[in-house]
Amino acid sequence: MVTTSTRAADTTADARSAHEGDRGGLSPRASSSSDGVGPSRGRRRPAAWWGLTPFAVWVLLFLIVPCLLALGTGFVDGDGALTLDNLSALGDPLIVRAFASSAGVSAVTAVAGAVVGAVVCWGLTSLRPDGAVRSAIDAASSVLAQFGGVMLAFAFIATIGIQGVVTRLLIDVAGVDLYADGVWFYQVPGLLLPYLYFQVPLMVITFMPAVSGLRPQWSEAVATLGGTRWQHLVRVVVPVLAPAFVGSLLLLFANAFSSYATAAALISQGAQIVPLQIRAALISETVLGRENVAGALALGMVVVMAVLMTGYSLLQRRTERWQR
Repeated sequence: MVTTSTRAADTTADARSAHEGDRGGLSPRASSSSDGVGPSRGRRRPAAWWGLTPFAVWVLLFLIVPCLLALGTGFVDGDGALTLDNLSALGDPLIVRAFASSAGVSAVTAVAGAVVGAVVCWGLTSLRPDGAVRSAIDAASSVLAQFGGVMLAFAFIATIGIQGVVTRLLIDVAGVDLYADGVWFYQVPGLLLPYLYFQVPLMVITFMPAVSGLRPQWSEAVATLGGTRWQHLVRVVVPVLAPAFVGSLLLLFANAFSSYATAAALISQGAQIVPLQIRAALISETVLGRENVAGALALGMVVVMAVLMTGYSLLQRRTERWQR
């Protein structure tokens, strides 16, 4: 009798404990364990955040503060008084043409670089991810995407400049003069080739993860349902890769729109794009008293870049949904 009563009591206690657990109740052991884990996690989080302090300080000193100072100069005059007169320069026909030229160069190089880079990425999918060729192309893309500025300008001047190796070779061997109709290389059209030099590798870097994320099961499912490779490309690959492609296109546009050093080395006279207009406003010896206009131009560039980066961020979020 005693044993039966004890078992019944134990059974009732177990059922009550299970019922309390279903209602969200916690046992003393779970509560104590939770109490022990919570504070330790809370203590570890500040240590992790402190590790970001050097990076945060670097961003503050070399990115945020200079950006705010540059933008702030657009709202003051030469005496330091607040004014909106500098913003009226954004409506100047010369400034408008500079923005149009920058947008044109950025659009052409972004589209061409995106198309060529996407083709390269598609071709890389047939190679082994850990193979020598794939590794070499990935490494080269990472290096060439950052190869710009004066060195890139010098490389193109030495190659296809007025006295470049290829220019002289074409004249001597084939009788073809690249500059028969004018010296276009040192104008806005001359920026297209150098910009494409780093736009294509940048596209390979940014677009390759999306292409590598395509699952072979999708093509197998299309084939199982009687679909063709063309249907798989049009109905599966293109819709899936479209957000990543457009996002990379926006990134390439922003990259070309903000490039300065290569253009400054090639175009020594004139200010035909926005970065060169900012340089002219700061150091011009013929037009004085326009230093603060550079801040207004920087504000215009920041607005354009903010729109581009917002679109890129939204498209990247959509791309990451199926890459998880």
